[in-house]
Amino acid sequence: MKPIGYWLNRTDKALTRSMDSMLAEFGLTRLAWQVLNVIKDHPPGTGTDMPTVQTALAYNADPATLNATVEAVVAGGWAARPAPARLVLTDDGRARLTEVAARVHAFRDLSAAGISDEEYRIAVSVLERMTGNVESIRPESM
Repeated sequence: MKPIGYWLNRTDKALTRSMDSMLAEFGLTRLAWQVLNVIKDHPPGTGTDMPTVQTALAYNADPATLNATVEAVVAGGWAARPAPARLVLTDDGRARLTEVAARVHAFRDLSAAGISDEEYRIAVSVLERMTGNVESIRPESM
């Protein structure tokens, strides 16, 4: 049996590769989809700020890649900057995001085929606990 790190890395790469391919027709990547969802989760018109996006996605990409992705969604008309550090979805971006959401939902169903809701919850719970364990390890305790 391969170790969990192998499967975590392979799964993440497979998810990214497949989502990037599926989202390409919309001019998006998995990371861009994630950026748009962070912005979407705030009330329409108020948007969010860059530190919130950076904090929410700190484990998904390095700062340079994340900033380039934010610039890409702004350039693509998905989001706008009503103030230098603020991001809001455009009306067009919100409408297109609804269209993309149906495809992402179908993708999630396919990626979880044969996995029960209970198995999914257990897998996520185990990974959350393992992450907590690893993040709390101090070198002097080993």
